[in-house]
Amino acid sequence: MQTILVCDDDKEIVEAIEIYLQQEGYHILKAYDGEEALEILKENEVHLLIMDVMMPVMDGLEATKAIRMLEREDAKKIPIIAMTANAFEEDRKHALDAGMDGFIMKPFRVDEMMKVIGEVME
Repeated sequence: MQTILVCDDDKEIVEAIEIYLQQEGYHILKAYDGEEALEILKENEVHLLIMDVMMPVMDGLEATKAIRMLEREDAKKIPIIAMTANAFEEDRKHALDAGMDGFIMKPFRVDEMMKVIGEVME
């Protein structure tokens, strides 16, 4: 079973994503800021991260950069999907420059989320 870490400061969003992804057969870990996501990743095997871009404590861009610098071989390859309400091309560029691999708009649509997950996990 593949594990997905969902990180967003909005607990309702995390719970909604958890419900959908569990129905698809994924094991879900949850974090509510980038620092918490980083700590969870250090202690668990994770196959994919869905990371909100704007969060307190440590935002998704900072967390992604920190993850990519970890001394684990998989840290540089784990797919990380940005999740944000900002749809501007500049926001996509910042996410990709930080080391993210895909982009989901908020409010998210399940079909779009599953499509992006499929693309980055190939």
